[in-house]
Amino acid sequence: MATVTESAVRKTPKIRETQCLIGGKWVPAKSGKTFETVNPATEEVIANVAEGDAADVDAAAKAAREAFDKGPWRKMDARERGRLMNRLADLIEEDIEELAALESLDNGKPIRDSRAADLPLTIDCLRYYAGYADKIHGQTIPVRGNYFTYTRKEPVGVVGQIIPWNFPMLMVAWKWGPALAAGCTIVMKPAEQTPLTCLRMAKLAQEAGIPDGVINVVPGYGPTAGAALVKHPLIDKVAFTGSTEVGRIIMRDAAATMKRVTLELGGKSPNIVFDDCNLDAAVAGAHFGLYFNQGQCCCAGSRLYVHEKIHDKFVDKIMSMNKTRKLGDPLDPATEQGPQVNKEQFDKIMGYIDTGKKQGAQCLSGGKRFGEKGFYVEPTLFTDVKDDMTIAQEEIFGPVMSVLKFKSEEDLIERANNTLYGLAAAVWTRDIAKAHKFAAEVRAGTVWVNCYDVFDAAAPFGGFKMSGMGRELGEEGLRSYTETKTVTVSLT
Repeated sequence: MATVTESAVRKTPKIRETQCLIGGKWVPAKSGKTFETVNPATEEVIANVAEGDAADVDAAAKAAREAFDKGPWRKMDARERGRLMNRLADLIEEDIEELAALESLDNGKPIRDSRAADLPLTIDCLRYYAGYADKIHGQTIPVRGNYFTYTRKEPVGVVGQIIPWNFPMLMVAWKWGPALAAGCTIVMKPAEQTPLTCLRMAKLAQEAGIPDGVINVVPGYGPTAGAALVKHPLIDKVAFTGSTEVGRIIMRDAAATMKRVTLELGGKSPNIVFDDCNLDAAVAGAHFGLYFNQGQCCCAGSRLYVHEKIHDKFVDKIMSMNKTRKLGDPLDPATEQGPQVNKEQFDKIMGYIDTGKKQGAQCLSGGKRFGEKGFYVEPTLFTDVKDDMTIAQEEIFGPVMSVLKFKSEEDLIERANNTLYGLAAAVWTRDIAKAHKFAAEVRAGTVWVNCYDVFDAAAPFGGFKMSGMGRELGEEGLRSYTETKTVTVSLT
């Protein structure tokens, strides 16, 4: 495996935006405080960023309210909104190389992933919703009596958006896209671990011509800036992506002002491999479905159920891939796995690895820190995992694969559904009837058949049970950003 090099120093992108964006102006936090954002590959400080709190959220909410109530965005011709959103996508595409490097610098993900996945999906999502801006419309409804009744789809208002650190730019696009298309205005709090690309995107939105106050960004911490955003009376809706624990808090706090709430939360997704599968495809898909993005995916296939007939061969192939996986400098195009996002996440993952060993699971590969600098965890593989073990029940959010053996289909669905979560699932089989049966019975918002982590801006994404409420992407993603107004006109 590779070692971390100093090449990141030579390729470090410029750091420009580190302040709050409120009402079209870049301003320091009212308290004057800043916080450090750290390069997880080197443990060195990248920049000091404005630490917003309740006072800054209040200013941003007022700016967004002013922009919604009195500004041009809500009343603008919908096609013009779409044109400006497309212009933002164009600017991101023009700056794609530096944005990819900035994402990898701040988050630690390999530049090959930022460049080939995160940025193209970000651009595509914004363009998808730009195309939807002039296609949000109501209906005419036949009613009894001499009346003409129709509905209008109107923007929900000012939306507060809180995004996670695992896919910073992509989560911006998932949140901004439907909100902007619907005519909403935004107050966003990026994750404190990875604020830099969100701030850069906000600057590009200004350059694209999106009016002042439509997009406001307040970096800061969850208990201060995030909590203030959820509770603020001028904010009509909150959209959050993150942990189930925080999702519960948001639901509770949003209730006081009856905010609309959408939540995309944790997962412990079952990945089922039958003995009639295409073995090599299933191995590659299972490996990608867990280790992609250093295992920091809410829908990671972290409970891998493998039929006993192919179990040993399957595990051997996964181990071989782990041994050749290249860890190193995220800005090196050859790197396949970067560091975890920060020390807190690193320590959490190592704790789960220790727990797995203590509870009797067999650690066949990895399980240790990689290198002496940076928050790297070796790709780890556990076998002999039981359904009630901690590593099979709790979301690890790291490069730790748990393999569970099964013999028959009899209780497989029950085992797959034996979790608090319901975000995603997958099945690998050549039997299409078996695949459709599994897809119908598993309690998950997304089911992949003979593939994993296939995303498209047109396909809704979200979870059952404690994996959240509401959907993002596709036409479904627009619904939580609009209100339906019924208008009835007497024709007498």
